[in-house]
Amino acid sequence: MNEYMNNAVSTPAGIKLNFNLPRAPVQIDTPLKKERLPFTVRLVQNGDDLEKAIQVRQSAYARHVPEFAESLRLPEHADFEDGVVIFLAESKLDGSAIGTIRIQTNQFNSLELEQTIDLPEWLQNRSIAEATRLGVQGKEGRIVRAALSKAYFQYCQQNGIEWMLVTGRAPVDREYDRMQFQEVYPGMGYIPMKHIGNIPHRVLALKVSVGQARWAEKNQPLFNFFFETQHDDIDVTANTWSTSKRIFRAPTLSVNQ
Repeated sequence: MNEYMNNAVSTPAGIKLNFNLPRAPVQIDTPLKKERLPFTVRLVQNGDDLEKAIQVRQSAYARHVPEFAESLRLPEHADFEDGVVIFLAESKLDGSAIGTIRIQTNQFNSLELEQTIDLPEWLQNRSIAEATRLGVQGKEGRIVRAALSKAYFQYCQQNGIEWMLVTGRAPVDREYDRMQFQEVYPGMGYIPMKHIGNIPHRVLALKVSVGQARWAEKNQPLFNFFFETQHDDIDVTANTWSTSKRIFRAPTLSVNQ
């Protein structure tokens, strides 16, 4: 804990920053092999893409938290915020949407979890991304989830993000434990989160720069998938949503009921 606090970024008195400091992106090692996936993962580019992501999001949440899922039938305000991107996984067979995840950085605004609780001192003035609204569907759900997680990691690498944050309800949080995420609020356990329908979640974090070494040390089962395999079907670049979404403020999507 003290290690992170000692490395905190100092700012002039009276000035409060979200993350707007220049950061050098972490170098991505050249993968050893290439592998094709039966689906693609890319960034949402337009309203049609967003509609597909919302349908997957709502359907996935309905299986586990049906009451909260009712609030996810339409776009959320966070979908249009600056510093937010949404990934969409689509089947190569028929183009159907089979997975999605939303990533918010703190470059422009506070993270969604900060609606509930303040960040600890060792995360203050750091470049952070929070993953929310992860949802998958179909028989390839496990590998789609892994691919979306890899997209999250690569997005953070390529954009110089220092810390990846997630919130996990039981028993999903145990997957993040296995992925070497650490407790952000040790001893607090499951915290009702306002942006997730007040459902209790643990908050966990992974430092991007040490993720690969930590996974290698712990023989994490997804190490080869993340770090020794090139997946051209996972594309974390070519995002135009950051500009076009400013025009798409008023939700007019016809999401299936």
